[in-house]
Amino acid sequence: MIHIESTGLIAGKPAPTGSVGGAQQFGQPAQSLWELACQRWGQWQPLIFSALVTASLTACTVGPDFQKPQATQIADWAKPAKSAPSQAVSEPLNERWWEVFHDAQLSVLTQRAVQSNLDLQLASSRLQQSRAARQVITADRYPNTAATGSYARERNSGKGLNDPSGHNGDSAFNLWDAGFSASWELDFWGRVRRETEAADANLEVAENDRRGVLLAVLADTAQNYIQLRGVQNTRAVTEQNLDVARHSLKLSQLRLADGVATDLDVAEAAAQVAAIESRLPALEQRQSQLINAISLLMGEPPQALAKELSTDAAVPQSPLQVAIGLPSQLAERRPDIRQAEARLHAATAYIGVAKGDFYPRITLSGNLGSQAMQLSDFGSWSSRAFGIGPQFSLPLFDGGRLRGMLQLREAQQQEAAVAYQQTVLRAWHEIDDQLTAYNASQRRRDSLAEAVRQNQIALRTAQQQYVEGVVDFVNVLTVQSALLATQEQWVESSTGVSLAMVGLYKALGGGWESVYPAAKVAAGLPGVVKAPTDIDGSAVADLK
Repeated sequence: MIHIESTGLIAGKPAPTGSVGGAQQFGQPAQSLWELACQRWGQWQPLIFSALVTASLTACTVGPDFQKPQATQIADWAKPAKSAPSQAVSEPLNERWWEVFHDAQLSVLTQRAVQSNLDLQLASSRLQQSRAARQVITADRYPNTAATGSYARERNSGKGLNDPSGHNGDSAFNLWDAGFSASWELDFWGRVRRETEAADANLEVAENDRRGVLLAVLADTAQNYIQLRGVQNTRAVTEQNLDVARHSLKLSQLRLADGVATDLDVAEAAAQVAAIESRLPALEQRQSQLINAISLLMGEPPQALAKELSTDAAVPQSPLQVAIGLPSQLAERRPDIRQAEARLHAATAYIGVAKGDFYPRITLSGNLGSQAMQLSDFGSWSSRAFGIGPQFSLPLFDGGRLRGMLQLREAQQQEAAVAYQQTVLRAWHEIDDQLTAYNASQRRRDSLAEAVRQNQIALRTAQQQYVEGVVDFVNVLTVQSALLATQEQWVESSTGVSLAMVGLYKALGGGWESVYPAAKVAAGLPGVVKAPTDIDGSAVADLK
């Protein structure tokens, strides 16, 4: 490394003369050659400095420029059967998709989850870390300055090269020093710019990580709430069937008393009542688990929402039309695709950083201050000292470290490119699977609705025929069991339709836009985390 810098004056003493290699002995009169050199440097200094700065700002940038990848596209989504009651249409995706259920309780829970979810707060912390890391890296693009100062009581050897006290080591002396220093790496090859580019891309990775967490929180809140309402409706159906079974038991007991029924009829009716009752504890347990799951999403302790959510309500139903957007908008909407693209961008920029390490690093450094042996002389014009000059470092032999790092970065870019294609392909499969599930669940629900109607007719007929003595009681029990099974299946399928729609919206990547806009990082505001927007439009703090 070559370091070139100017020398200054010390403690008001005249510039030294007669030194080896241009360094002059302390205490001799200043020479005209030194004065001439200082004059020349003063004339050329602004020109040299301007040239270096201009060259740094207009220098080339090594490494490949990032090109937005072309993802696999499909022409259109899979369409449901025209007979399906709810149709998926290629219209702009509803960013507030949870509102299509028209369930006020669900909207409130969604808002609270956005405000208080701990996973979301962790993602916000990671985003803040990424912003701070970007600020650290971008600081290398600017000059670094520092104030310096020191005091020392010294005594030099009388046999050394220089004794500034003039007493040949016979006495000690004071040395006061204060000033400013500055250094600036001139980014001729764009290495620092590539580091900044990679930091911006990593910040985009963190932003989309937060959006992905937000999307998962929205979907999990809706799915747990829908499942809770489904369990409550299943319990209501079970309790209704339990009332019917108890009525049948009482009827069989009355007929036994009249001598027209047998003990077998009563035992079978009692067994039916017990079998239906046995279903209730499992449903109550499942309800408690789902309430706890929702409480966890809200950042609340167990059973904190038990009073609020224990009251039965209908399962939220899907609308007649479900807007699912256009296939071409998928890459702009799904956080995981945006995140994979940002990772590819960062990997591409790191190749430029690795290539920049092969080139010389040129740094412009300087200092300006005052140095004196007497405090009374400190700050006088003759005690001024300065130095300025460039230095460079060029790697000559490193055992292949730089070459290995470049190969590593290139391999990481290839991995990121494949990961991007895989993420896009997985997204298409997830959407197609969710569309299929949504369509199939609607058909299953409609078929089960018809089965429930027919079983209700069959039960009324069987009960009437049993009273008339046409059929045995076992026929009533068989039809009653079939009705209970189909009713529970219908509630499950109705719940499944709404769950499939939530899964579809999650696969489409919608919902985070209205809560956390896809704004680019403010170029001049590193380290500032913007508060996301609540679903009402109000500000929500990232961290509690």
